[in-house]
Amino acid sequence: MTSLKSKILTTLKGGDQGSAQDFAARYGTTTATVSARVAELRSEGYSIYNNLHTDSKGRQTNKYRIGTPRRAVVAAGYAVLGAQ
Repeated sequence: MTSLKSKILTTLKGGDQGSAQDFAARYGTTTATVSARVAELRSEGYSIYNNLHTDSKGRQTNKYRIGTPRRAVVAAGYAVLGAQ
């Protein structure tokens, strides 16, 4: 059986984006659980962003997507670790 964290990661790596509510409905869990799994993925080094999305009717939701961190973010991480 595939874990919720793996399902979320596979969905995001596939180019899809979704809100915590979308993932909760899709995988039969709560939004708090989805948020916790996304936090775990971030702590493992995945660049998961939460972007504001406005649909054609003007409704706004926050949607997760996976992306590439900016150079400044990577440089800051190396600086914190003391790497050169």
